[in-house]
Amino acid sequence: MRKQLQFREDGTFKIVQFTDTEFCNGGDDELKMEAMMRRVLEDEEPDLVVYTGDVIASGGCANVAQAFRNAVAIPEEMKIPWAAVFGNHDSEAANVTREQLHALQLTHKYCYAKPDPPNVHGVGNYVLTINDDSRQPAAALYFLDSGSYSPLEYSRLGYYDWIRRSQIDWYTNESYHLTVQNGGEPLPSLGFFHIPLPEYNDVWDFSVCYGQKLENYICAPWINTGFFAAMIEMGDIMGTFVGHDHGNDFWGTLHGIRLCYGRTSRYADLDQPFLTGARVIQLTAGERSFDTWLHLEDGSIVRNQPAHQPEGRQVPVGRQ
Repeated sequence: MRKQLQFREDGTFKIVQFTDTEFCNGGDDELKMEAMMRRVLEDEEPDLVVYTGDVIASGGCANVAQAFRNAVAIPEEMKIPWAAVFGNHDSEAANVTREQLHALQLTHKYCYAKPDPPNVHGVGNYVLTINDDSRQPAAALYFLDSGSYSPLEYSRLGYYDWIRRSQIDWYTNESYHLTVQNGGEPLPSLGFFHIPLPEYNDVWDFSVCYGQKLENYICAPWINTGFFAAMIEMGDIMGTFVGHDHGNDFWGTLHGIRLCYGRTSRYADLDQPFLTGARVIQLTAGERSFDTWLHLEDGSIVRNQPAHQPEGRQVPVGRQ
């Protein structure tokens, strides 16, 4: 049976974003994280769970496949649709590839990810549509593999990977076809990937943002391949959601697109700057907008994050 996302009868669709869970070998911290995830999902009752990368910390895993199963066990047990993109830590182990992890996630009953399109760089590039009450696509969710580490010399092009040209071409083609099917009107859409775009530096430096930037630097790639420009040209993606920088949870609007961080869900960071939790996103059918808030481990809801006034340019360096 084909899996299809659907707006609720009241016209809403709710997503819970978990990011940087980094499941590995179990232990008390993972048990705490699992309990937090269950509480958030019980309280929010989402229509979809999205993991925005570093689902596992594969480099230290005794059993990589089991770590991934543990990471997605809560939505599976609760029968909630879920999807994931990969981050830099997911495929660090010598005995696992992104292709294997993607194949593993597709075996799960409540996973809504799709097989990879041909001739597109990376693993886990796919788009999901959300149908309205007439069973027609009314919104779209794009998932892209932002890679892991730069394939080129660190001193030349930075430490982290970037979204490639074939992925941008794939996105624009998918967006074009959905727009045509929608009578020439772009579908309200969201984008999910792990590593922030270079524009996350711009939005923090030059726009009013809401939330915290507690990392010294935004760990985006040093080169810009034009994905943000493609989103503006296609006119469909209203907001993007990333992880990667554990100490950042801010969002800001740049040229009409809201660039958002999730809230790290991982326990056991020795320098953890704030409570773990999740970002919640809510769409409404027929509206080109979305609401978002944080749901923290202590049960508190943060709808109004503190405003940050732009301060100027900084140079992105460092690792996560």
